[in-house]
Amino acid sequence: MNTNSEEENQSPWPDGLYSIKRHGVTLSNCDAEPIQTPGCIQANGALLALRLSDLIIVQASENTAAWLGKAPGELLNAGVSLVIGTEKEALLRETLATEPCENNPLYLFSIPAQDGFSTLNVIVHVADGVVIVEFEANGRGQNSIEPDYYALLKKTVNRLHAAASLLQFCQQVADEFHTLNGLDRVMVYRFHSDDHGEVIAESKREDLPSWLGMHYPAEDVPKPARDILMKIWIRPLADSSAPPVEIVPLANPDTGRPLVMTYCALRGASIMYTEYLQNMGVAATLTLPIQKNGKLWGLIACHHYTPTSFPYQLRAACEFLAQVISLQIKSVEDREQLEYRLKLDVIHGQLIAAAAKQGDLHPLTSGQPNLLDGIAAGGAALYYYDRWWCIGHTPSLNQLDKLSEWLQEQPEMSESLYVSDQLSRAYPDGEALTEMASGLLAVSISLTRHALILWFRPETIRTVNWAGNPHDIATETGPNGPRLTPRGSFELFSESVKGRSLPWEEVEISSALQLRLRIMELVIKRAEELAALNSDLMRSNQELDTFSYIASHDLKEPLRGITKYAHQLLENSAQYDEDNRKHLEGLMRLTLRMDSLLESLLQFSRLGRVNLEFEAVDFNEVVEEALEMTAARRAETQTEIVIPRTLPMVQCDRVRVREIFVNLITNAMKYNDKALRLVEIGYWQPGEPDAPLEQQAKPLRTMVFYVRDNGIGIDPRHHRTIFKIFKRLHGRDAFGGGTGAGLTIVQMLVKRQGGEIWLASALDEGTTFYFTLGRKPR
Repeated sequence: MNTNSEEENQSPWPDGLYSIKRHGVTLSNCDAEPIQTPGCIQANGALLALRLSDLIIVQASENTAAWLGKAPGELLNAGVSLVIGTEKEALLRETLATEPCENNPLYLFSIPAQDGFSTLNVIVHVADGVVIVEFEANGRGQNSIEPDYYALLKKTVNRLHAAASLLQFCQQVADEFHTLNGLDRVMVYRFHSDDHGEVIAESKREDLPSWLGMHYPAEDVPKPARDILMKIWIRPLADSSAPPVEIVPLANPDTGRPLVMTYCALRGASIMYTEYLQNMGVAATLTLPIQKNGKLWGLIACHHYTPTSFPYQLRAACEFLAQVISLQIKSVEDREQLEYRLKLDVIHGQLIAAAAKQGDLHPLTSGQPNLLDGIAAGGAALYYYDRWWCIGHTPSLNQLDKLSEWLQEQPEMSESLYVSDQLSRAYPDGEALTEMASGLLAVSISLTRHALILWFRPETIRTVNWAGNPHDIATETGPNGPRLTPRGSFELFSESVKGRSLPWEEVEISSALQLRLRIMELVIKRAEELAALNSDLMRSNQELDTFSYIASHDLKEPLRGITKYAHQLLENSAQYDEDNRKHLEGLMRLTLRMDSLLESLLQFSRLGRVNLEFEAVDFNEVVEEALEMTAARRAETQTEIVIPRTLPMVQCDRVRVREIFVNLITNAMKYNDKALRLVEIGYWQPGEPDAPLEQQAKPLRTMVFYVRDNGIGIDPRHHRTIFKIFKRLHGRDAFGGGTGAGLTIVQMLVKRQGGEIWLASALDEGTTFYFTLGRKPR
C-alpha cells in the first residue's frame, strides 16, 4: 500500500499500531527495494509473528479477521492459542523445540474449513528470533485427494537422467513441471554472464504464443531478487492483481526492526514485479531457482493466466525437484562437454610431447597440431623468452605488448587467468581489437617471469530477440515522483550485440589452466635437465678452453723460432738461386699465416674464460675508440663513416663491445670494392615505425644496433654459416686475406652479453649486421 498524503499516513488503528508505513518504489531506489522485509503479505492467507520465548503475538497481518475470525486489535499481545487452541499450541512448542525451524518453513497441520472460512494450511519457521506462523488457503476442497507426489517425482527424476544434452535436459524440466503443477506456461530461463536472461526451454498451453529464445535484460530480475533466490527454493504468487496486505505494526515492538520475511510463502511481492506480470497478462506465478556451484544459473518460471493457489504439498514437490535439477545441472553440462574435453586433452598432450621433443615451446604455434587445433579461437599468441610467437588472426606486436602490460595489472591475473567475451568493456584500447580480439582467454605460464598464452576470438555479430527494447525504460509519475514501470509492450525487438565474441565455455577455461600446469611441469623438468647438462658442459668447456689455450701458447714458441730462422735465411738470399728464394718467401708467408691463426685461436679460447664487467657505457665514446683503432685502414680505403643520430647509453662490457665494433667496421671496409666506401652505424628502439623490414621480422623487445656497408654483400646461402670459425667465403689472399675467425669472435662476444646477432645482405648491394645486448652475461 503506497502512501499518498499526510492524512493517509495517519494510523487507522488505535494505540499507534502503525509505527511505520511502507514507501513507494522510485526510479532511483528500485534496485535497493527491501523485498526481504516488505512489510506486507499476499492476500491469499494470514500471518502472525510470535515472540519466541512465550509465543505471544507481536505482529499480525491486517486481514486476520477474514481468515482467522479475529481482527489484529484482538490478537496483538495475546497468546497464539487464541487462534489455534491449546492442543495445537503444544504441537507448535514441540516442533520449535525438536525440529530445525530456523529459516526452514515446516508444515504443522491444517485447519478444516468451517463457518465460512476456507481450509488453511499452517506453516511455521523462525527468522531473526521471531516465530512466523503462516495460514495459507489450501485452494482445494476438504475432501480433495492429493496426488501421489512421490511416485510422480520418481518417474520425473528417471526421465531427467535420460537426457543426452543440456537443451534436452532443460526441455524435459519444463515438460515435467508443466505436468506436475498444471500451470499454463513453464519456462527454463538461463542467466548469461552479464546477468541478462534467455528462455532456453518452454512447455505451454497450445494456444499461447511461444517465448522460446526470448532474451530479457538483467534489470528484469534485479539484484535483490537474485540474492533472495539464492536463499529460497520456491517463490509462489497466487494473484498478481490482489492488493498487498499490511503487517500490523510494521516494526516489531520488542526490537524496533521490520519483520524478516525472506522464507515466507506469503511474503508480499514487489510492486515492480506485480506490474510486470500484469503487463504480460499473467495472474499467478511459481518461481524456482536453478543453482550451480553456489551461483544462480537460471530459473524455472511458471506462469498461470488466472489466479490460483499453490498448496504446500505441491510446493514441496516442486521445491524438491528444483533441488534435484540444481544437483544434476553440472553433471549434464559436464557430460555434454565430455567429447570436447577429451579432444582438448588429446591435442594438448600432443603439444606437450612435441615441445618436450624439440626442447622449447615453439611447437605450440608452429607445429601440427597447435594451439588453434585445441581451444576454438581465431588466433593465439605465446609470449616467452622476451618475444611473441603468433598463429592465426592476432593483434600486432605493439598491440600485444600493450595488452600484456595491461593484463599484468589486472587482479584476475593473480590467479593466472583472465577471461572476457567483451574485452573492449574492460581494456581501454579494446575497441581497436574487436575484429580479431573481442574475446580473450589468457593464462600465465610462469611463476617467475613474464610468460603468457593468449587465445583470441573475433567479434560475433549476433541477433538477439529481446522481449521489448531493453534500452527503453518506461517511467510514470506517481505520488512519490518518477517510478520505474515494467515495459508494457513485449513485442519482438531485435538488436545486434556488437563488440562481443562467443563466450568461453567452462571446459575451455579449465583446459587452458590444465595446459598451463603441464607446460610449467615441462619447463621445470627441462630446466632441471639443462642444469645437469650445463654442469657437464661447463666442465668440458673449461677443459677445452684450457687445452686450446695451452696448445696455442705452446705452438707459438717453436713457430717464432721457425719464423726467425726463415728471416735470417732470407737476409742471405743473394747466395741462393731463384727457386730457393721463392721457397724461403713461401715459408715466411706460411709461418706468418700460422701465427695469425694461432693468435685467433688463442683469442677465441680466452673469450670463454674472461670475466665481463657490466657498466653504463656511452656508445658514442665506444664507437669513437673503435674508429681510432681502424683509422689507418679507413685512410687507406677512403671510407666514409655515417652515424645518423646520437647513440644511447647501454649496460654492457665496454672493452668487448669495442671489439665487436672494431671487427664489424674492419670487415665493412675490407670486403668492399666500391670507389666510395660507406659504413653506417646506428640503432633502433623497440617498435619504432621507421625500423627496416629486417628488424621488424625479428620481433625482439630490446634495442637493436647495426653496422651497414655498401660492399660486396653475402650470398643468402651463406648467412647461416658465416659465423662458423675459420669459415672463409673467398680465396686465402682475396680482399687482403684473413683467418675467418673474426665473425665467430663477434658472435661469442654478443652472446656472452646476453644478445643475438644476425644479418641482412644481398650480393653487390652491401651487408647489414644487427646485434642486441642483454641485461645479464651468459
